[in-house]
Amino acid sequence: MEATRDIGLGGLKNTFNANNLISKTKGDRVIWALVVLLTLVSLLAVYSATGSLAYKNYRGNTEIYLFKQIAFILAGIMVIYFAHLVNYTFYSKAAKIAFLISLPLLFYTLFFGVKMNEGSRWIRLPLINMTMQTSDFARLALFMYLARLISKKQDVIKDFKKGYLPILAPVVVTCALIAPANLSTALLLGASCLLLMFIGRVSTRHILITIGVALIPIVFLISAAVIRHGKEKSEDAVVATTKSSSTLFGRVDTWIGRMESFIYGSRDDINSDAYQVNQAKIAIAKGGVFGVGPGNSTTRDYLPQAYNDFIYAIIIEEYGLVGGAFIMFIYLVFLYRCIRIYKRCPFAFGAFLALGLSFTLAIQAVANMAVTVNLFPVTGVTLPLVSMGGTSFIFTCLAIGIILSVSRNVEQLEGKAAAEVVK
Repeated sequence: MEATRDIGLGGLKNTFNANNLISKTKGDRVIWALVVLLTLVSLLAVYSATGSLAYKNYRGNTEIYLFKQIAFILAGIMVIYFAHLVNYTFYSKAAKIAFLISLPLLFYTLFFGVKMNEGSRWIRLPLINMTMQTSDFARLALFMYLARLISKKQDVIKDFKKGYLPILAPVVVTCALIAPANLSTALLLGASCLLLMFIGRVSTRHILITIGVALIPIVFLISAAVIRHGKEKSEDAVVATTKSSSTLFGRVDTWIGRMESFIYGSRDDINSDAYQVNQAKIAIAKGGVFGVGPGNSTTRDYLPQAYNDFIYAIIIEEYGLVGGAFIMFIYLVFLYRCIRIYKRCPFAFGAFLALGLSFTLAIQAVANMAVTVNLFPVTGVTLPLVSMGGTSFIFTCLAIGIILSVSRNVEQLEGKAAAEVVK
């Protein structure tokens, strides 16, 4: 009887703790539901995409990557939960410090970082022996700092020297440090920042001038790709290109090669971008309208980065165009809910912070899906909350936690306003 009583009291205590935890979970309920949906999709897609790879690398243990993904998801949800409990005004105070920390990290990564896939984008974290892509931290820090600057300079926002240049400078510096190793991330980050500036009442003329300047290197890359394709007649030219891309600034050859592959396609080399895109197209074609069913993908055995950059292709193959459209719908609803937070937030910093972070996640998702269906050149960006976990997954969760922090405080303000009206 005594043991039964202890078990009963323990169960009641655990139930109370769970209810207490749930009662402290505030913010937009729809965004919370979308996070749960995307993480469930991630579990299914990652488990399917990594089955053969795990069997090969871990002697038949096909669940190893699934357990890793579960661990990242649990850690990510905890990050969201604790980040959303923090008053979003704290992030305004931390924004400048985080931004100043991100710059030397990017500089160090550029010259001394871990090199993977011909680019130096990672640093190895001590103790846990895990790599971190510093651009993920820098992107988060930049949007926090940019939201702070735009909110503080509303009185002079139309002035080029007093308003626009101080806002543009951190964007240019951050993108310039990211671009040599990861041009696509730098371009997407710059586009997201310009969009936030436009909504923040920055002069449209100043933004258009900036876009015009940014288009110059892009036009150069397209022109170089066209010219090189006309001259590339022999296999020796391909070998020379591959060798030259091994140096840091030889990444220019990689960028030109990606543009060339996007415009003309390329040989069926397993390491080429065109090969990845072709395999993604095969996966989409196999999927049809309703897909081949969960776990029945065959393209995962041939598609490089099937669990990461091209996971959307595996989703379409297994769940069809219906499944692919559903994923797009989730991101659109996420963006819509964040726009609602922006419109309801009475303070400029919170409004710009929620909107800026939602823009970068939505644009990243669109870019990933567009690459899969060959609407954009290969970028190397992941599908937020769906691709296999890593530090990118954790920083995405932190961004969502900050958005929910703004939402939580908006709800508290609206609750107080309603209570005063009743009195």
